[in-house]
Amino acid sequence: MNLSEEAKGWSCTACGGALEIVKVGFTYMKGNFEVDLPACRGCGLVLVSEELATGKMADAERILEDK
Repeated sequence: MNLSEEAKGWSCTACGGALEIVKVGFTYMKGNFEVDLPACRGCGLVLVSEELATGKMADAERILEDK
């Protein structure tokens, strides 16, 4: 499933707005990263899927901590 399909059908729990794919900034261990994720343009709430949180983000965290 691509990101556009993942965002379809989801709405923001905070304000009810539809989610759109936007660039989201993350900061971890003094590093800044931008990732395209489904988010609400109205209030900024971001949807981080379980797959992303336990997969790619966890892998990146381990790599950064090992440096």
